Amino acid sequence: QVQLVESGGGLVQAGGSLRLSCAASGRIFSINAMGWYRQAPGKQRELVAQVESGGNTYYADSVKGRFTIFRDNAKNTVYLQMNSLKPEDTAVYYCNGAFTLTNSGRGAYWGQGTQVTVSS
Repeated sequence: QVQLVESGGGLVQAGGSLRLSCAASGRIFSINAMGWYRQAPGKQRELVAQVESGGNTYYADSVKGRFTIFRDNAKNTVYLQMNSLKPEDTAVYYCNGAFTLTNSGRGAYWGQGTQVTVSS
């Protein structure tokens, strides 16, 4: 009922920057929270950053000061600006959103994932 489409991944050298975007569409009444997770090979998926409907943000300790999450409410889009990238940031990044739907239901949805590779 909700589709999340990610873009912006790629290959970058250490110290470089990338911006990920995630556009939500479908039967959205309101966005409760949107965020980014990542999963590196052989590791569990972890929460990287999240922004709540009221604007509160959360960052994993490993990315504080380097990554910024922000949103465009008019476009139902959330962005992750990643600066000072490190090789350990290499992972598949997944967008996640929690929504109230137009039928008053609620649901959480995932994007398809986008690869971020940081070379040393």
